[in-house]
Amino acid sequence: MSARRPVIWSIAGTDSGSGAGLAADQRAADAFGVHLCGVVAAVTAQNSRAVTHVEPLPVELLEAQLGALAGDMPPCVVKTGLLGGAQQVRCVARWIDRLRERGPVALVVDPVLDASSGGAEFADAATVQAYREELLPRASAITPNRHEARRLLDRAGGDAPNQLPSDARALRERGPAVVCITGGDSADVDGRALDWLDGPRAQGWLAAPRVATHHSHGSGCTFASSLAAALALGFVAEDAAVLAKMATTHALRRGYAAGTGPGPVQCAPGFAADPTLLPLMSFGESPRFAVARSGGSVPLALYAIVDDARRVAQVLTAGLRTVQLRVKRPAHPDAAWQAHLRQNVRHSAAACRNAGALLFVNDHWALAQEFGAGGVHLGQEDLLALGDAGRDALAASGLALGISSHSLWELARAKGLAPCYIACGPVWPTLTKAMPWLPQREQNLAWWCRMAGTPVVAIGGILSASAVTAAARCGAAGVCLVRVLGNDPIATVPGLQAAFEAAAALPEFAAPAMPCPSLPTPGSSG
Repeated sequence: MSARRPVIWSIAGTDSGSGAGLAADQRAADAFGVHLCGVVAAVTAQNSRAVTHVEPLPVELLEAQLGALAGDMPPCVVKTGLLGGAQQVRCVARWIDRLRERGPVALVVDPVLDASSGGAEFADAATVQAYREELLPRASAITPNRHEARRLLDRAGGDAPNQLPSDARALRERGPAVVCITGGDSADVDGRALDWLDGPRAQGWLAAPRVATHHSHGSGCTFASSLAAALALGFVAEDAAVLAKMATTHALRRGYAAGTGPGPVQCAPGFAADPTLLPLMSFGESPRFAVARSGGSVPLALYAIVDDARRVAQVLTAGLRTVQLRVKRPAHPDAAWQAHLRQNVRHSAAACRNAGALLFVNDHWALAQEFGAGGVHLGQEDLLALGDAGRDALAASGLALGISSHSLWELARAKGLAPCYIACGPVWPTLTKAMPWLPQREQNLAWWCRMAGTPVVAIGGILSASAVTAAARCGAAGVCLVRVLGNDPIATVPGLQAAFEAAAALPEFAAPAMPCPSLPTPGSSG
């Protein structure tokens, strides 16, 4: 018996041309494998060229549909599209409150205010005000385009990309937990279509190459419904936005003509397994992305992580040639600790040069450059703290850069800096340091290796030779060794090396079509 699919509701309008509205929502839901209940809030008469009539359904009929579903098919996520009027908006708000009395229900609001194909205004001033008062304070995420965002804020028009971060912050102040302002209706930056994502965990530009197509009808509906479907599968909103960007780009690539005007987009299963669809994400408010360095990849293989120069010497003697020096920072670092850190970096860099090994210094990139280490490993919080100027200086240093990643948005953000490797973790449960992330396990590690476009290093919970083999079978170019090295690396490394090499003779672990969530969400068992 197959598992029951998560149920989402889409409260939206019909499109007689089947390009947008509930038709597009259904295609997106099918691509994610969730069950969509389509609740009709308005009926439109439209074709590929224009909307000729809009008729909101009476509130009584909207109430009847919602009441029928609530008794048998309650949702974990509700997505709204075209609602048609202020009364319909207030009806939806009342139902969100009723549903949330029973348990967690996410609300994704796609504020469909104007017809992209022309010919009709979907929301008058009273309806827009109802959105502000009723839905924005209740929304888990909203997905306006640039013009809709400014209309919700009652701000004058404008299309400059630098306005979007400010607009998103202003919208979040009205209640939505996450705002993603889509940019498909606006100018490119370096040939990329940009969406601005602003959430509690991450802010930045989601960027993907713009699809050169005349057929884009329903792309906004697809994005919002995809985000809702990803939430229903257990992804946090920032990761859901990454998947929504992928699904929408995929749908645009598959757009087709159905009339004489713009045709519909067509999302389909399998999009999340296409590496060309993974977007980049910026670290700051400037949509800047690095270009991959030439010269080939850095050899990684078994990758020791140690905490002092003495231990570096041990693992080099054992035969390892990729080492990370991670000196733990005390709660209150003083001058003595700074001297200790400098001494360890200096001695470790010299030892690695003499052995022909590559040293990555954790966090302290300026010291790595000063003492001639080959690389630096940085967490994403550290990279954020550097700012644009600091990241530019790091790039100019010539150091090989490794970046931690634990989630889809972190993977997209790491990819945007074109590092020499991206670490995926924790692969299995780890006690090395406290973290909120769920174990990635083989499924996500294999997905990372397929999608990253750069070598991937497996880290976290690798406590045995069999785990080394499993990680290598997933396609990891490097496998991090911490506690598994034991007190005597000379004794343990040969077995671990054999385990890494054994993976080459075994079948590769197949990457799944869809990754698994890596952060627990409210109501989850994680």
